[in-house]
Amino acid sequence: MNVPIDTALRPVAAKMNKKGKRPTIRDVAALAGVSKSLVSLVYSSPEVVSEHRKERVLEAAAKLGFSPNFLARSLAAETGTFVGILVADLHNPLFAEIVDFVRAELEAKGQYGFMTSAMLSNSDGDQVLDRRTVSALIDLRPKSVLVVGSIPDMHELAALPENVQIVVAGAIAEGLNRASTVRADDAKGISLILDHLIANGHSNVGYISVKSGQVSKIRRDAYTNSMKKNGLAQFVQVQEQSMDSEKESYESALQMLKGKTIPSAIICFNDLVAIGVQQAVNEHIAKGGKPVALVGYDNTYLADLKQISLTSVDHGTLEIAKKAAELLTTEVTLATKLGITHLLEPKLIVRNSSTLKVKVKK
Repeated sequence: MNVPIDTALRPVAAKMNKKGKRPTIRDVAALAGVSKSLVSLVYSSPEVVSEHRKERVLEAAAKLGFSPNFLARSLAAETGTFVGILVADLHNPLFAEIVDFVRAELEAKGQYGFMTSAMLSNSDGDQVLDRRTVSALIDLRPKSVLVVGSIPDMHELAALPENVQIVVAGAIAEGLNRASTVRADDAKGISLILDHLIANGHSNVGYISVKSGQVSKIRRDAYTNSMKKNGLAQFVQVQEQSMDSEKESYESALQMLKGKTIPSAIICFNDLVAIGVQQAVNEHIAKGGKPVALVGYDNTYLADLKQISLTSVDHGTLEIAKKAAELLTTEVTLATKLGITHLLEPKLIVRNSSTLKVKVKK
């Protein structure tokens, strides 16, 4: 006959709580009447523990106020027990969405994700790699590492042991050949945008980009190549800025809208850039200028806001997260050691910002 833990072991729990110390895994094991290794399994691999025994352990843990110290366990174990998540830019809504989805997928697999920013601002206001944070993450011995977005000096993650899977989501693993990459086909995404704009009669299409990063280069080159392919080489116009801030994007758009040949449509590196550009376009129209079609990239929640209604390219964020989580929780093999790129099909989500049609001159 099984006696409820609440009744049978209440005196033991009371005795332990009187000590005034943080309960340990040994305390939980004693209260639940199981081994310490079983308690450890409940938190590291819950799927291999029977429901009855798992419930008994969790009930004991709740009574004691016990919560597992994942980082300490990772340091003590032969292999790590958590997934480290490095985010390139905490202000980028796309990266936030990817992290949220990945963490949900990891939770469903009984895995724990520890997230931190990989970047900080230096004295000049530039975003640089936070080497101390990266070094600390390596020291904590994660079982695998997810990099969300593009970070400089990514090769420093090569200091991680070979059995640690490294996955880069939404960016390119520059200088880190062993990492697997999960992202959408950016060249295809730009092509979808231009097909849409050309179908609406636009020929004079400008592009506002950021200077650094392989993803930026791919999108910028795709724009130029697609314009040439469609016989629009004479209209190629690229305005570059140092980062994807709204302020810089506003200034970039003002420069483009003051040029000799003002574009009838502007493609932006991402949705954040498009928000700054939209402000400049609104001022341009208010001063008597012609309307300008606008397209972003990433299809973040900002694009779907009614007051913005921005046409944008959807990466398939949930699909990226699912694939990344799958790779992060898969045992490292020879194939994954070499690094594999998983390219997903992007989709163009058309909203009000690009519905402007231009009459084609005959």
